[in-house]
Amino acid sequence: MTGTLTQVVDADMVRRVEESFSRQGALRTIGARLHNVTPGLVEIRLDFRPELGQQNGFLHAGMSTTIADTAGGYAAMSLFDAGEEVLTTELKLNLLAPAQGEYFIGRGRVVKSGRTLTICQIEVGAVRGGKETLCAYGIITAMRMKA
Repeated sequence: MTGTLTQVVDADMVRRVEESFSRQGALRTIGARLHNVTPGLVEIRLDFRPELGQQNGFLHAGMSTTIADTAGGYAAMSLFDAGEEVLTTELKLNLLAPAQGEYFIGRGRVVKSGRTLTICQIEVGAVRGGKETLCAYGIITAMRMKA
């Protein structure tokens, strides 16, 4: 019986994250989509298109920041109770390598979930020819909000 209850809770959490993500107009505009949703870890995939690039043909840092921030926020939200939303209050992202790839994975992983604030590690990997290169790494502080 406990296993069934856990599956129901997990399914509800995934549904809440997916529902919230579907209201993200900016992410819909750039073509980002949820790739993986588990408690405390969320991945967002973004396929490269030239209109998302910067002057040298790499993915624009604004796009990397967008998918990293969003992945971190939803990783935090995945541990929240139903009826709670998330808002980023602080973000720091180091760009480690040019974002050059066929697609990109933004990852958010909860480091510490508190009553009000949640700290998440964020990163962006560029995937090219099946090989992933870490191109951005950072941290966000997310705030728990009543919906």
